Amino acid sequence: MTLDYDPRFPGIDDLREGARKRIPRFAFEYLDGGCNEDVNLRRNTSDIRDVELIPQYLSKHVKSDMGTELFGHKYDAPFGISPIGLQGLMWPGTPEILAKAAFKHNIPFCLSTVSTSSIETIAELTKGNAWFQLYHPSEDQMRDNIINRAKAAEMQVLVILADVPTFGYRPRDIRNGLAMPPSMSLRNIMQIIGRPTWALSTLKHGKPEFETLKPYMPQGLDMKQLGQFMDKTFSGRLNEEKIKPIRDMWPGKLVIKGVACEEDAERAVRLGVDGLWVSNHGGRQLDAGQSAIAAMRTVAKKFKGKATIMMDSGIRSGPDIARTMASGAEFTMLGRTFMYGAAALGVRGGDHTIAILKRQLQQVMEQLCCQTTDDFPNHLHQ
Repeated sequence: MTLDYDPRFPGIDDLREGARKRIPRFAFEYLDGGCNEDVNLRRNTSDIRDVELIPQYLSKHVKSDMGTELFGHKYDAPFGISPIGLQGLMWPGTPEILAKAAFKHNIPFCLSTVSTSSIETIAELTKGNAWFQLYHPSEDQMRDNIINRAKAAEMQVLVILADVPTFGYRPRDIRNGLAMPPSMSLRNIMQIIGRPTWALSTLKHGKPEFETLKPYMPQGLDMKQLGQFMDKTFSGRLNEEKIKPIRDMWPGKLVIKGVACEEDAERAVRLGVDGLWVSNHGGRQLDAGQSAIAAMRTVAKKFKGKATIMMDSGIRSGPDIARTMASGAEFTMLGRTFMYGAAALGVRGGDHTIAILKRQLQQVMEQLCCQTTDDFPNHLHQ
């Protein structure tokens, strides 16, 4: 496997440190932080890394192929790029950077409703081979219009977000003025001055905005009015009555993201969804909750075969992908990992991060003696 990457950043921890040094503190803390005391943020990764795998060194082995079929498409690897809001705040043009890299490397890219690029732009960059995550609007007309735009753009998968009935309590963001409505304090201005590369790139690219939502937003909103608009526009709590009409109008694959218990998984399967995306929003919503991998094991044990089991939250590396799939996930998604890459390396960040993850995962597969990603559970140390 020939994969080029920047030797200055050989690991994801190196990219995280590079991102910390390159972008303003308020932007890095928005990216890097969880909620409350960050208990679940840390637990997500630590529980994954408690998983042990068993290698086989004397078995006959020809080659390892990480290609993975998902929703009728054969991807080159069993991981993709999770939806993240305000991506352009961390590094200008990040959604476009990561969408291009995902398309080039044949892995899925999922755009958030509240990211800083539009459905149409991402669809053009990926030739329609992308996913869209829907924050559920309060009004049916807006919901239908957004879904029809995703349909017209030939997005492959619609993901409905379930795990943000309320916004998490994030002390760093409040301190930094990034709660809604956000503000720009003298401290934040000084942080921008201290990161001239970020400042110049942002100036050149233009201030980040909610591009998908622009058609629905009154022009000239100040920050306070923007916050009021967001609060009024979105109703985060899902229920079966809200999901049913979406299932009826969406012709493609439908996934519920934020599944964290058997009861919700049962409801989603009953409604005919194609995928259960186990997630706790990267530890950004409920600090007292289970880790994502703990919830995923429970869901996978009962519902694998009824819907495709996916997971994000806490996955940081190739070995983490292997541990997660050995524990029951059929596909994995990563968010912060890719954002670290984009923030540290700009336009090269997506390619670089994918190269690291592929190389790491290939090495793990060869150590374990896995021919395909379906073999991972056979190497789980119980």
